[in-house]
Amino acid sequence: MARGLDHIIHAVHDLDAAAACYQRLGFTVGARNRHPWGTHNRLVQLPGFFIEVLSVGEPEGLAADGFSRLFAAPARDFLARQEGFSGLLLMSRDATDDAAQFRAAGIGTSDAMRFEREGKRPDGSPVKVAFSLAFARDPAADATFVVCQQHFPENFWNPAFQAHPNGADAVAGVVMVAENPSDHHVFLSAFTGERELLATSSGVSVKTPRGTIDVMTPAAFEQHFGLAPPSLAHGARLAALILAVRDGLRLAATLESAKVAARTRMGRVVVGPSDAMGAAIVFAQAGK
Repeated sequence: MARGLDHIIHAVHDLDAAAACYQRLGFTVGARNRHPWGTHNRLVQLPGFFIEVLSVGEPEGLAADGFSRLFAAPARDFLARQEGFSGLLLMSRDATDDAAQFRAAGIGTSDAMRFEREGKRPDGSPVKVAFSLAFARDPAADATFVVCQQHFPENFWNPAFQAHPNGADAVAGVVMVAENPSDHHVFLSAFTGERELLATSSGVSVKTPRGTIDVMTPAAFEQHFGLAPPSLAHGARLAALILAVRDGLRLAATLESAKVAARTRMGRVVVGPSDAMGAAIVFAQAGK
């Protein structure tokens, strides 16, 4: 079964500084959450998708459990090299079944693993949220790949957290940069559950039920976004997140007011890694 985009991990050293950065870009940012394996996060919600801004707040919390090994340790190791997008999660209806499919395809690294935490509604009242994750591995990529099944989605998604001053209202896609995009074809097909991947002049593209995943060459990435490609010394990298906005003037006013150095490229507004803590955030006006 095909899996759409669920969320992306933006690994940072200073979580509060990153939250302030996202607020400058015109996003509503949630409160700090803590995981028992030492990572902390703050979330930026969009309908059906979110950005997980993640730091290793308590390194001493890392242990030998599965979440420490497969989630926290990769984030720690990624941050030892750079900040930026370190992981991509797709939505799952049944993480146990997805884990079995990943094992059969030769990309699985775990059984389904469940965790729960307390969340808060906008009024501060507590609610329980729970997730089951199944991990996959692309050995040619410097990224963590996971599917995520939500057990209490009604407690997690909230329109009050999805109203952003910049007008962003949907995820359009993510971009990975690789020396040889076709090397990731087999992995992406198994990970997304999509058999039909499109070969393009830029690389490889897969359309999921929510958003696209594009794998581009470094030259194509620079041409599309006007940015230097990320270092590929440790493998292919998640380099850009593309979000849809309905009001380009509202976005421009928000960025101008915050004195954010954005550029326009191919009709899209691009905020580069120097202004977004190692990540490229791209705004595309809906319908264009």
